[in-house]
Amino acid sequence: QVQLVESGGGLVQAGGSLRLSCAASGRTSSTYALGWFRQAPGKEREFVAAIRWSAGNTYYADSVKGRFTISRDSAKNTVYLQMNSLKPEDTAVYYCAAVDNIFVQSPTMYKYWGQGTQVTVSS
Repeated sequence: QVQLVESGGGLVQAGGSLRLSCAASGRTSSTYALGWFRQAPGKEREFVAAIRWSAGNTYYADSVKGRFTISRDSAKNTVYLQMNSLKPEDTAVYYCAAVDNIFVQSPTMYKYWGQGTQVTVSS
């Protein structure tokens, strides 16, 4: 079992920044990557970014490239999502999730999920 707890969401104006954190605990040794997903009302959950737990390789959705940065602090078992130049269309509940295989962009491959944190970007 892997437990994930997100924090850092909130309300921000367009063009602003937020940093999300995801603290992982439990059997993290079997984790291949941690990813961030988001889900807006009436929409499907979509991939945002992922980072390989050991090697640090990063992956991004085209919609956030150049604006969002995913990073990790292995000593703290924590992954961060720095979100800059936020847009109203970034408004969603953001989820952290853990996957044990290479399919880091597919939400159906993730076994463990956090409870989510709301990000609201006002225009």
